[in-house]
Amino acid sequence: MFFQWLKQYMPRSLYARAALILLVPIVTLQLVVSVVFIKRDLEDLTVQMTLTILRELRLIEQTIAPATTQEMAMERLLPLLEPLQVEARFLNNTQPLPQDRMGVLEFSGRVVRDTLENNLPSFVSVQFPDTRQFQLVMQTDLGPLALVQDRRRVTAAAPHQLIVTVIVFGFLMTVIAFVYMRNQLRPIKQLADAAQAFGRGRTVAYAPRGANEVRAAGHAFLDMRARIERQIEQRTLMLSGVSHDLRTPLTRMKLGLSMLEDEEAEPLRQDVDEMQALLDAFLDFSRGVSTSEPEAVDPHVLVTVAVDGWRRQGKDVMLGEMSGEGEVMLRKAALRRAIENLISNAVRYGSRARVSVALTERFLRIRVEDDGPGIPEADRAEAMRPFTRLDPARNQDLGSGVGLGLAIVTDIARAHGGMLRLGKSEDLGGLQADIVIGI
Repeated sequence: MFFQWLKQYMPRSLYARAALILLVPIVTLQLVVSVVFIKRDLEDLTVQMTLTILRELRLIEQTIAPATTQEMAMERLLPLLEPLQVEARFLNNTQPLPQDRMGVLEFSGRVVRDTLENNLPSFVSVQFPDTRQFQLVMQTDLGPLALVQDRRRVTAAAPHQLIVTVIVFGFLMTVIAFVYMRNQLRPIKQLADAAQAFGRGRTVAYAPRGANEVRAAGHAFLDMRARIERQIEQRTLMLSGVSHDLRTPLTRMKLGLSMLEDEEAEPLRQDVDEMQALLDAFLDFSRGVSTSEPEAVDPHVLVTVAVDGWRRQGKDVMLGEMSGEGEVMLRKAALRRAIENLISNAVRYGSRARVSVALTERFLRIRVEDDGPGIPEADRAEAMRPFTRLDPARNQDLGSGVGLGLAIVTDIARAHGGMLRLGKSEDLGGLQADIVIGI
C-alpha cells in the first residue's frame, strides 16, 4: 500500500531515477554522519572540556571565599590567573547582569551553558562573541565575577571542519558520479530514441555503444529492425508481383469482352471491373507506407487539399475545426492515402462528410465524420482487419468494397507510431474515424 502511494510521486525518466538512486544514499550518509558527530562526539567532547573548566571555577570560588572585599579577592586570585590562563574582574552591582549570548549555529556554546547550569549553582550566564574568547559570569558574595578565557578550552577549534569536508567531498564525488552516469545512460537513451522513431515509421542512424548489456540490446534491436524491414519489403514485392501479373489476363479479358454484344458482355464486364478494383486495393495495401519517406508536412494544408479534391468531384465534404499550427514529420503520400480512404468510405456510406484537424505539442489528430449508418461498437475492432466487410452495418446497395480501406488506414497510422480509433459522431450521427499520431 505504501509503495503504491509512493510510486505516483517517483520520477518517470531514467535520468531522474538514476539521480535519485545516486543522491539518496549520499545525502542520507552525510546526514547520519553529521548527526552522529554533533550529537555524540562533539557534544561529549564539549561536556568533558566544560567539566575541566568547572573544576577550575570551583577552585576560584574556594580561593575568594575568605575575602571580605573585591580588592582582597583579586589579590588572592592573582597567583592563579596566569597558570589558569584566565582574566577576572568584578562587575558593577548597579548594572543588570549580562545575559547569555551566542550565535544561531553555536551548538557547543549551548552545551557549555547547559552543563554549567546543571553543575555550578553560582552560574549566571555565558557569552560567545565572534572572537576567540568567551566570557563566563558567576555570582559571588562580593558581586558578579566575570571570567574571560580562550574559547578553545571549552569548544573544539573548528567543529564544522568534518561536516564541511564531508559535504564538499560528497558534492565532488556526486558530480563525478553524475558525469559517469550520464555517459552510461546516454546509449540507453539513444537506443530508446531509435526504437521510438522506428515505431513511428522513421529510420534513424544508430550504433550500439556503452556497456555490454546495452550493446547486446542495441544489436538485438538492429537485427529486429532489419528483419521487419525485410518482411515489409517481401510482402510489398509479393503482393505487387501477383497483382501486376494478374493485370495481363484481365486486359485480355477486357479486349475479348469488347467484341461481344453489350447485353452479353455487361455481367462479365462488371466481374472484370470488380477484379480490377480488387487488384488496385491489393496494390494499395501492399505499398503501405513504403512509397514515401518522412518529411515536414503541414497537416492543415494536407487535409485542405484532400477536401478540395473531393469537392471538385461534387461530394459534400467540408472542413471542420482546424486547431494548432506547425509542421510534423510524416510520410505525406501515405497519410494522404489514408485520409482519402476515410473520406471515400464517408461519402460512400453517407451523404456528407466532415474533416477536422487538432495539432498539439504531443499529438496530431485527423478526424473524419459522416452521417451514414456507422459501425456497431462490437464490430469496430473487426472492421480494421484486412478483408473484412461488415455488410449488416453498411449500405450494401452502394457496394462494400474488398475490405481493405480501414486496414490500409490502420497500417499507415501504426507505421507513424499512432492508431486508428473508430467511434460515433456526435454531430453527424454516423461513423467517426480518428487518426491519432504521437509527436
